Amino acid sequence: MSDHLTPPDHVIVIFGANGDLARRKLLPALFHLDSEGLMPKDYRIIGNSRSELTDREFVNFAHDAISVFGRSKNLDADERWPAFARRLSYVSHEFNPDEPEPVLEAVERAEEELGGEPQRVFYLAVPPVAFGTIIRGIGEINLADRTRVVVEKPFGHDLRSFQKLSKTVHSVLDEQQVFRIDHFLGKESVQNILALRFANGMFEPIWNRAHIDHVQIDVPEELGVGSRAPFYEPTGALRDMVVTHLLQVLALVAMEPPTVFAPKQLTDETVKVFESIMPLQKDDVVRGQYAGYHTEEGVAPDSDTDTFIAAKVCIDNWRWAGVPFYLRTGKRMAVSCQSVTLAFREPPRQMFREAPIKWFDQDHLTLELGADEGITLTFLAKKPGPEIELAPASMVFKYEDSFGSQLIEAYERLIHDVMMGDRTLFTRGDGIERTWELIADVLSDPPALHSYEQGSWGPAAADDLIAPKRWALGTTSEEE
Repeated sequence: MSDHLTPPDHVIVIFGANGDLARRKLLPALFHLDSEGLMPKDYRIIGNSRSELTDREFVNFAHDAISVFGRSKNLDADERWPAFARRLSYVSHEFNPDEPEPVLEAVERAEEELGGEPQRVFYLAVPPVAFGTIIRGIGEINLADRTRVVVEKPFGHDLRSFQKLSKTVHSVLDEQQVFRIDHFLGKESVQNILALRFANGMFEPIWNRAHIDHVQIDVPEELGVGSRAPFYEPTGALRDMVVTHLLQVLALVAMEPPTVFAPKQLTDETVKVFESIMPLQKDDVVRGQYAGYHTEEGVAPDSDTDTFIAAKVCIDNWRWAGVPFYLRTGKRMAVSCQSVTLAFREPPRQMFREAPIKWFDQDHLTLELGADEGITLTFLAKKPGPEIELAPASMVFKYEDSFGSQLIEAYERLIHDVMMGDRTLFTRGDGIERTWELIADVLSDPPALHSYEQGSWGPAAADDLIAPKRWALGTTSEEE
């Protein structure tokens, strides 16, 4: 591995180290980075939570996590595991500004073992309510120097809480030290939106209101709330998915080309998109909740938490004026996928005999962002034969077929970027603040909550929102 991809020596502290995020994503990601030679030459990983665990028990926890969710087929036979395990330690302690000493002592011990002045990363894999307390604690023990802090979504609960939390963060850290992580931005396919647009002369000239009728960003999930009810109940789909993932993807689709591909210029253009979006009103949003949500463990019997959101977003700028962006996400839906669909305008005059399917069903570009990553261009072509008869055709690009498996996944890429200090794929405070402003009216005066059946495409009102257009991935009442 090239030296320019090797981070400097690090002490990495994971708050919430025995939680679901650490188990499913962070520990497997760190081990795979090590396996690919993308970790520092020397480093230490300190786990922290309130749970009583010894160092050995934490090592066993990491072993189980990497075995189940990592890529190593036989971890015990993997020659890199023993060295990785020796770098793990654990502190059982509820970290707060009044009692920070156990974590401080662990960091000082790790830095003494490494020597010199290693970089510090504090990963806040904890509920958002704990962000401010931990960041104040980092300031109290004078560990803000040489430090980067990774914060999971949602950053705040609404505009006011965002502003309060942001004030706390900036009382301890500079903006350049704060890495607000959105794992969607670490996906190869999401980054490929920029390459598709700006590296190819065939796409950028038509990427505007003159040629695009509307855009859909669709992230349905088959899974329900599961064991995440304590987090999901006060959060819901609007805060969990729309204000973060979907609007961030929208910004990449809609942004103007940056002058150079660099963190500041790229973020400047995405923030300009947020500034151009018209604030959502209740008529722009459909809220839903899947039948049976109230029976999930940890859910209040009278909960009005939304598990489904469909929204119409309008961008008031030169490129996109009059082109609606439709967002949809929900749990317990018909399929799990992540896609962006750009529907082209119908030709001004239809000279061919009407096709047996609606025009939109074949005149669009689809970017698959999920497990089956790729790009599909669907269009009409002439069927072989003596008559002019049209039929749908497509051209398909798949990452796996063209490039093989990717080297690192989203969390792995983003953790590596944090260690390298590369902010290209991270969100900025003013952009996040603007997204909270965009949904403030809906949060204060939410539309009615519609029930929908599990395994469906959500409430029928979502079809009405997009009518007379159709959702590319399906509707609540599919046409024959």
